Amino acid sequence: MLHIIALLLGITSAKVYFKDDFGSDPFESKRWVQSAWKSDTGEAGKLEFSGGLWGAGDRGGIRTTEDAKFYAFTAKVEEFDNSDADQLVFGFSVKHEQKMDCGGGYAKLLPPGVDVESFNGDTDYSIMFGPDICGYSTKKVQTIFNYNGDNLLKNSDVKCPDDEYTHQYLLIVNKDSTYEIRVDGEEKAKGNLKDDWSFEKPKTIKDPDQSKPEDWVDDEEMDDPEDSKPDDWDDEPASIADPDASKPDDWDDEEDGEWQAPQIDNPEYKGEWKAKRIPNPDYKGAWVHPEIDNPDYVEAKDVYKRGPIGYVGVEVWQVKAGTVFSDFVLTDSIDEAVSFMDGRKTSEDDEKAAKEAYEEANKPAEDESSDDDSTEEDKDEEDHDEL
Repeated sequence: MLHIIALLLGITSAKVYFKDDFGSDPFESKRWVQSAWKSDTGEAGKLEFSGGLWGAGDRGGIRTTEDAKFYAFTAKVEEFDNSDADQLVFGFSVKHEQKMDCGGGYAKLLPPGVDVESFNGDTDYSIMFGPDICGYSTKKVQTIFNYNGDNLLKNSDVKCPDDEYTHQYLLIVNKDSTYEIRVDGEEKAKGNLKDDWSFEKPKTIKDPDQSKPEDWVDDEEMDDPEDSKPDDWDDEPASIADPDASKPDDWDDEEDGEWQAPQIDNPEYKGEWKAKRIPNPDYKGAWVHPEIDNPDYVEAKDVYKRGPIGYVGVEVWQVKAGTVFSDFVLTDSIDEAVSFMDGRKTSEDDEKAAKEAYEEANKPAEDESSDDDSTEEDKDEEDHDEL
């Protein structure tokens, strides 16, 4: 009985700070607000409530609609600070139905007090997370933590899908400063935050007052001073005339010039002479730069703490529009997040079928005028035959 009560308490204690499956218009309800950033210059793109041009089932989301534009929009969440929570779990789904060539698909956790009307790329954030694609070189899940005013990128990349279908992204930050990144429910990266992000400067650095002595010998071997090049070493050239070649019978010296046999590698050629190598009696080994304690080193503690969170925001620029953002969840429970995202998971086979149906329905019609022209030509031929 106590075990059951504990389980129930565990379930009821989970906090969900934000969840949106886009079952209704996010702008009409004012759950999401588009920033006015870049609107005065015409660089802000239009957003729409849509699950995309094609999709599996009745799904909603926020879709970008104009190429080569900036997009910035936010949603208010229940304000919280993860300092005392066992986990911070942030997830959402992204569909690049336009087959993204260059642009972002990431989202940010923002502090309270953000001016949503002017939210932009310079607005402070706590975490930036999600897919980032540009050309062949950048196809990764960006995971950036702000720490003491610096935005820290992950030291190694986590690859993201680059197709046109819906994919789920989930970030887990634990109270013991470990983390996990999942894509479509599969673990893609896991470890300690301090190991995979540069929250700390190196504990030691090379002593700036030390340098390798000028007389330091780090050549392990040396030329044998007793060795000398043989007198006949250079007697043979590198190439010689092919002894098996002969002048063609139809060769005309007056017209073709003096015939010369083609050159081939000389089997007797010995190459560049080099003295034998012997151990260097003055060799001291590889010089190692002495290190000292780094005066700028400061131990980073509790890096899992992300500070107060008040908003979820998306701020991206896209060469080609058509991305659908959906299924946002922000909670202190991995079970809560997984339950929500599993319930929103799409079938790639269903999406492929929907995409094919959409393309078939919107296939350009055959040029009827060309059919009319061919009919007229046939009629003219018939009339010509009758004449």
